[in-house]
Amino acid sequence: MTVNTLAIIGTGIMGMGIAQIAAQAGIQVLLFDAKAGAAEQGRQSLQATLEKLAAKGKFTDEQLQSTLANLTVIENIAKIAEVDVVIEAIIENLEIKQQLFKQLESIVPAETILATNTSSLAVTAIASDCEHPERVAGFHFFNPVPLMKIVEVIPGISTKPSVVETLTTLAKRMGHLGVVAKDTPGFIVNHGGRAYGTEALKILGEGVASFEDIDLILREGAGFRMGPFELLDLTGIDVSHPVMESVYNQYYSEPRYRPHPLTRQMLIGKKLGRKVGEGFYHYTENKKQDGQKVTVDPSKQLPFKTDSDISNLSVWIGADLAEDKQQLVDYLSANNITIDDNDKPNSDSLILLAIYGDDTTNAAIRYQVNPKQAVAIDMLADLSKHRTLMPSIVTQDNFVAQAYALFGRNNKFPRLTHQVQR
Repeated sequence: MTVNTLAIIGTGIMGMGIAQIAAQAGIQVLLFDAKAGAAEQGRQSLQATLEKLAAKGKFTDEQLQSTLANLTVIENIAKIAEVDVVIEAIIENLEIKQQLFKQLESIVPAETILATNTSSLAVTAIASDCEHPERVAGFHFFNPVPLMKIVEVIPGISTKPSVVETLTTLAKRMGHLGVVAKDTPGFIVNHGGRAYGTEALKILGEGVASFEDIDLILREGAGFRMGPFELLDLTGIDVSHPVMESVYNQYYSEPRYRPHPLTRQMLIGKKLGRKVGEGFYHYTENKKQDGQKVTVDPSKQLPFKTDSDISNLSVWIGADLAEDKQQLVDYLSANNITIDDNDKPNSDSLILLAIYGDDTTNAAIRYQVNPKQAVAIDMLADLSKHRTLMPSIVTQDNFVAQAYALFGRNNKFPRLTHQVQR
């Protein structure tokens, strides 16, 4: 099927993002929202965004006008009767989506494709009460839609292959890559994302590090474009938390997918993120406010504050991988630091542990060294860009300060994380 017209049901951030790329692709788009005035408000907001982009040279005036001409606000849902595809982008609630799809079937002909932008609910379940479940499929975009070029195309158990083909082709026409995913909880991206957001919340809840430092480590150390808490704010807690609950429940309460009470509290308290100006961070005109937190520099509170103070340091290295040890030896040698190469470290040597999947105290026991002298270092990150250190629960302050001063050279400011007993 060649798609010339489509309807968007739900004109929030996701709905209007899909509408934008469809209109830019020359498709006639009908905008409907059950809340009176919401569709017109969404169109006006999109127009303001496009005009700003045009002012920056991102659009020509002709492109701007043609895009806006392809967007039509409707107040009566019955006016979608002649469209080729309907895409719903409403609240992530199974019962409400099922009711909507039954309503849509009473309006559109049998050949119209009904697509859901659900991020975690089963497409098969959404289509279960439909007379024609074979024309229902998932069409899951990501926020911000114009920039995130992936869209998941998800067939339910009854979906016809031709529907999948049409939606995949439509995604390409709109400048996106359609990836076919199985109808499993969270599909591909939100399933994989459990290891990012959910685990980050657990780290925060255990007091290992602040949410600002967790974001910083994953951005600068691991290379992510956004930290998990920045991403939660962007997506919105009202979207992310229900997804967490949905995936957790659909996997029969698998412990590793368990949501965190903090996001539930934030949802109840309406601290939803960028859209309301406050989530984990504060926002003004949709921009994160910097400088909300001053990270204390431990070297200003502990001994060994200057290069001269650490010139007589001796460092013993324990590393799980030979290449990590060599990298640390090279770093220490380049900074004229004495390396303690004894089988057992001297009592005044800083013990530096390059470890994986272990806390500093247990690693010190494994290496048979004194945990009071031990500080672990994360070797997953590029040391030229970022350094993360973790003392044991008993590491003495002078050894913490030595490690911080040692890896705080050359305008680097290591992040200190805290060991938590599990």
